[in-house]
Parts: sequence; C-alpha cells; structure tokens
Amino acid sequence: MPDPPSPRFPEGFLRRRNALWQALRQAPPGTPEFEALISELSGLIGWSRGRVLAGLGLPGTGEPGAG
Repeated sequence: MPDPPSPRFPEGFLRRRNALWQALRQAPPGTPEFEALISELSGLIGWSRGRVLAGLGLPGTGEPGAG
C-alpha cells in the first residue's frame, strides 16, 4: 500500500511534480517541449534550471540551449 501524501504537500502537487519529472526524462533535451517542461517544473518546485538539469543527470549552465 502506498504511503499517504505528506501533510506538507497536497496530493495534486506531488502528482504534478512527479509527472513533470517523468515527462522530462522522456523528452529530448533542447527541444521546445523539454524547455517548457523544465520551466514549469522549475517554477513549481522553486529550483533553478541548472539544479533541475543536475537532477536529471544532465550537464548544463542553467541557460536554455547552453547544454
């Protein structure tokens, strides 16, 4: 049985966050889709673009198109 949602984060937030991480893992880096997803996730969780890229195991400077 899965753990109940954290009282700190509503269930909808956790589902959206997890869905965005999953979509980012499947989207090709550098595409408009990838950039839109990374921007949305970054805003949702309050992480910089560079930190999200690091969470995906991707190199990058934090600037779109910089790698």
